[in-house]
Amino acid sequence: MIRIASWLMVVYASAHTVGAFVVEDAARHVPAWFSGQLWGEDFSNMSPAGSALWLTLASFAPPLFILGLLLLWLHRRRITPPAFVAWMLGGLTMMDGIINPYTPWPILLLASVLLLIGIRREKRENNSVTDASRLGNYPAA
Repeated sequence: MIRIASWLMVVYASAHTVGAFVVEDAARHVPAWFSGQLWGEDFSNMSPAGSALWLTLASFAPPLFILGLLLLWLHRRRITPPAFVAWMLGGLTMMDGIINPYTPWPILLLASVLLLIGIRREKRENNSVTDASRLGNYPAA
């Protein structure tokens, strides 16, 4: 479950970023980003270059990509991530769904639920293994 959730995050974040660069044509604004044009920009009256930046590199997609890769890395090493990661991602996703319901937010909600289920399963399995190993190490009372 954790692996599936992690890959959903990686694919979602990649599609968001690449889609913004290609479909929304944000790539044409890249020169403006490095020219200093956005320094001191007014957020209430954002330029197309500023909007393109916030849709791509300054969006949640790059950190989500990193989070997905980190969760894959942890899973491969049999390290269970903390449940708060799934809860926080789920909460953020629900807020996004309420604010902007016409985005593919259900994909991230599914990833959050799968992640939470996977974390709980691994913790349950780890506790049963730990409990069984404890039985052999201590004399019966």
